Amino acid sequence: MISVRRRGSARLAAAVLASGLIAAGAVATAAPAVADDAVPFEGGVTATLNGLQESATAVITHKDGKKQKVGAGLFGLTVNGGGSLQTYCIDIANPTQSKAQYEERAWDQTSLHNNADAGKIRWILQNSYPQVNDLSALASKAGAQNLTKELAAAGTQVAIWRFSDKANVEAQNPEAEKLADYLEQNAQSLEEPKASLSLTPPAVSGKPGDRLGPIGVQTNADSVTVEPGAASADVKIVDKNGQPVTSASNGSELFFDVPTGTEPGSTSMSVKATTKVEVGRAFASKSKSQTQILAGSSESTVTATATAEWAKAGPIPAVSAKENCAKGGVDITATNEGDEPFTFDLAGESHSVEAGKSETITIPVKEDQAYKFTIKGPNGFEKTFEGVLDCETTGTENGPVPSSEPSPATAGGSGDEVGGDTPAETPGGDLAETGGSSATPMIAGVALALVLAGGATVFFLRKKKAVAGE
Repeated sequence: MISVRRRGSARLAAAVLASGLIAAGAVATAAPAVADDAVPFEGGVTATLNGLQESATAVITHKDGKKQKVGAGLFGLTVNGGGSLQTYCIDIANPTQSKAQYEERAWDQTSLHNNADAGKIRWILQNSYPQVNDLSALASKAGAQNLTKELAAAGTQVAIWRFSDKANVEAQNPEAEKLADYLEQNAQSLEEPKASLSLTPPAVSGKPGDRLGPIGVQTNADSVTVEPGAASADVKIVDKNGQPVTSASNGSELFFDVPTGTEPGSTSMSVKATTKVEVGRAFASKSKSQTQILAGSSESTVTATATAEWAKAGPIPAVSAKENCAKGGVDITATNEGDEPFTFDLAGESHSVEAGKSETITIPVKEDQAYKFTIKGPNGFEKTFEGVLDCETTGTENGPVPSSEPSPATAGGSGDEVGGDTPAETPGGDLAETGGSSATPMIAGVALALVLAGGATVFFLRKKKAVAGE
């Protein structure tokens, strides 16, 4: 939650430029588009960040010896479709973006992918506030005299940062610091929580007359509703026995039943449920806003979608994508259920998947870099995958970067180094910025400048070429 505007701006500028290059080399040649699915999202909860709910002051000591005050505490998010979440930050030096959109993610798609202490963070979440709301009992375990909600949230956040970011950070209030020390010293490694809802695989293909699938349902909800997308009225969602279904449960297998003679086309299915998301699930943003980890959930709406493609002959592709933090890129999986090879271009290279085969291609993407890949195929097939790779914590190795501007009221205050005065116990104007929405005009300016610069370069190169040809 430290303001890192200078370094962040440079990284964003590089990301804008690099993503433009990636997008330019990712488009394959084929028929006009009929579908454009901005993924990857494997399913679960999507939510909007509201800001810090309960917090107090913490102090980070950087490697250069400088100290900086930050707001440490519990965030609130509103679930898209209904419900609410409470989360803690697991990327201390990355600012939040006002009203950022977040998606539920597995640990291997976030900065927790290579963190041996990820399981200890989950233990802290299960054994501290707000999961433990008896603050007197929590204070007694920690050897503290008194804990308010704000101090309990700050102490919990500080303990998490010590594992998520390996940060040298302490709660300013002694009672909150006792809680942080207790949680850090007693944390045990727990298993990663299961997804609230996902469909595997998220894309299938085949020929009319076949049942396309199976698509497995994984959920912690008692049941999910199943709704078909727009397609021929004869295409149905069925179970393994061929019976039409409108609901399913964990472990169910679903199929698209495409009648013989159906013209080439595509459709989708959506599954939805209301459930509590398990504590410890990670949440990543679409706008390089700090990664969060779940501390509490109301009954919330969870969703997932799967697609199907069919044709009578030729290549019949199904394509999906998944961020791969271990390899530092995006896995593009292409399956071909047709009777001819499926050939496509991806990131400037040609690929071919034989009939009846599947291939996964990992496209390298730099940390914090925006990416956009488009794959085209026969019968108007087109899939677009876009996002921002966010697999590492930002880090605090460069020391504090104070902010001269106040951040949004929902997300803390402006940055400042620790001085001789005793700061307040709740976030105010002397805390590190966690909102970061003031960076939006800067991002737009950088993007515009790059576009103009690129246009000018093309103009002058063409002019030079024209002169040389005279």
